[in-house]
Amino acid sequence: MSSSATSSSTALISDVAPLQDPTKDEFLSRLGVKNRKAADHKTTVDSYYAGWDADRSNLENSEEGVKIRRGKSRELTNNFYNMVTDFYEYGWGESFHFGRMFKKFTFDHNIARHEDFLALALSLKQGQKVLDVGCGVGGPAREIASFSGATVVGVNNNQYQVDRLHVLAEKEGLSKIVSAVKGDYLQLPFGDASFDAAYAVEACVHAPKLEMVYGEVFRVLKPGGLFANYEWVTTPKYDESNQEWKRIIHDLEEGNSIAKLYTTEQCIQALKTVGFEVIEYRDLADDDSDIDGSAILPWYSPLEGKFPGDNMRNFRMSPFGRQITDVFVAAVEALRIAPPGTRKVSQLLNLAADRLVAAGELKIFTPMFFYVARKPLTSK
Repeated sequence: MSSSATSSSTALISDVAPLQDPTKDEFLSRLGVKNRKAADHKTTVDSYYAGWDADRSNLENSEEGVKIRRGKSRELTNNFYNMVTDFYEYGWGESFHFGRMFKKFTFDHNIARHEDFLALALSLKQGQKVLDVGCGVGGPAREIASFSGATVVGVNNNQYQVDRLHVLAEKEGLSKIVSAVKGDYLQLPFGDASFDAAYAVEACVHAPKLEMVYGEVFRVLKPGGLFANYEWVTTPKYDESNQEWKRIIHDLEEGNSIAKLYTTEQCIQALKTVGFEVIEYRDLADDDSDIDGSAILPWYSPLEGKFPGDNMRNFRMSPFGRQITDVFVAAVEALRIAPPGTRKVSQLLNLAADRLVAAGELKIFTPMFFYVARKPLTSK
């Protein structure tokens, strides 16, 4: 890619937030709010797509595109969540992550269990101050705080999600133990050694490099403090020279605002590089292979429409449900009820869902590479 084309793509990536109302719950009403300043929403969508233009003509050599996205990761991820937050809540819920899908439990129960597992891994208890790194709209924070009694403080660089977190915490009566601040997790707005523990749920993957966010978590933890995480990584099976697999992973990255996925080995090395002691790590998706298939389905089964349940949200997650949503979104955009660019967001998320399923089936990617790391009691 030429330097002029690179400069053009970079210049198009801006950080313009569309009009949004965190007090609105209904999907269509939230799209309607964005439509009041339709041009801002279109700018947000176009700006996000510009981060991937460099790869479209030459995926075989995508390093230039990775460089652009790492340099503009803050803007791209902020744009991404301004685009997709309403879709996520509508189609998935208030916890923006996967989980181990045991058949005996509902989808919501499985998601909560996945969050509670982190609280148990950290031995959280009342009186502790815990950092949620990249907290979304606070689904995990509310669950972990209510489950453990600890006070959870989230950090998120997207103002809409921070505001939405506070609205939802207030509704559930948890605002005294769940809060969030707007801030960049590459420059955490907290003092050194100010948290007893920290966790992240599929959020650090948006960092330009994992060492950058891990280093900041290390800084704000008290000596001896634990950090637990579910990280998105490629598995040891992934071979980037396989162009079909590379396309699947690339589309997955584009549909989730990821500059470039780390491998499992790179993830662990990043922790060690910034000073953490790694206590344990394993791929919880791979763990599922030891459990009888009559008890559990793959983590991606909701996106296939194969997780049992008869509620509307289960339907919305399914391929047919996502197609219906896409048709609906196309109609309301054509009628100018939703702002321009809304259909492109729907199509982006549908492609991402398809690629997540494909990568999961091939076992070349996992969204639940789990680890617990500790900040040493004394610094070297």
